[in-house]
Amino acid sequence: MTVKNKKVTRLTQALLETAKDMQQVGILDEAAYRKITMRHLAVEDKAEVEPLTGEDIRAMRERAHMSQAVFAHYLNVTVGYVSQLERGAKRPTGAALVLLNVIRRRGIEAIL
Repeated sequence: MTVKNKKVTRLTQALLETAKDMQQVGILDEAAYRKITMRHLAVEDKAEVEPLTGEDIRAMRERAHMSQAVFAHYLNVTVGYVSQLERGAKRPTGAALVLLNVIRRRGIEAIL
């Protein structure tokens, strides 16, 4: 487990120890414990976010049988931005990139 220069306060350390104890006795499952530690320790064990080409984005949208307008609505971006992404004029970043990677891995149903 790697930590990204985040200072762990005594309170946070105590809470993490309590969560670890709860996980060990079965009150807290492994997934919930990992979520807690990732959030508080800024663990860099996050899902890989891969860059996407315009062709990839257009293919995902077409597989979902959506217009650019509907796709843009679900990504919470403008239609113009989706158009620019599909043409390769812009590259997705931030939340849009993360959502597009979720759609690529799990399908459009994951965000509906």
